[in-house]
Amino acid sequence: MNNLKRFTLAMACAVVSLTGCDNGHDHDVGPPIAVTTQIQSDPGFDGDIEQTSPTSLTITQGMSPTVQSVFAGIDPAARTEFRAFLDFPLTGAGGVPGNAIIDSAFLDVYVNSLQPNVGDIPILIDLVSFQPPTLIETDFDRSLQPSLASVIVSPPLSQADVGTNVSIDVTPLMIEAQKLGLLDFQVRIMQDLGPAIPILLEINDTTGVDRASFGPLLTVTYF
Repeated sequence: MNNLKRFTLAMACAVVSLTGCDNGHDHDVGPPIAVTTQIQSDPGFDGDIEQTSPTSLTITQGMSPTVQSVFAGIDPAARTEFRAFLDFPLTGAGGVPGNAIIDSAFLDVYVNSLQPNVGDIPILIDLVSFQPPTLIETDFDRSLQPSLASVIVSPPLSQADVGTNVSIDVTPLMIEAQKLGLLDFQVRIMQDLGPAIPILLEINDTTGVDRASFGPLLTVTYF
């Protein structure tokens, strides 16, 4: 091969190298791979707060042999309001890396009952941050414990949902939690603001052997 041909070939290889090609072989690693993880709520920190009067509240936190569910809505008999709180740890094995890009997030809850057994209940879910994860009375109040992001469950929950797992799209909440670098995905579940509807939602939070089937579950897909 003469010097001119060698020079021409060298220049051609240089151009190919600069354009990212290598004799027909590229280094494209392909699209990012989606990872899906499922995180069960921490029954030690799940709970609810009942407003028994304009100035008094009752906190129930931590599942026990006698407490296996959390409540949201208005008790049709006592006319007191409940707001439920669920805590999902995001760190550790099976969690969500701090640099992950959220694709989707769904909250699955098993509806034990709606009391009374007629009517629908509109539900609002707030992303909150109660740290350390011990509930205090001010967590009930949306002014004192402001929502970081919110979603409305659509359609409202009805008797058709009783005895089933309801999957709720909470992707905007998970995106915000990731943006803020929260260590836990914590939500406040309450009756949507508006005219009071005397319906009480009971969410299964069992600590029994069937918790994997009935306990609150957060499913996150991320890149």
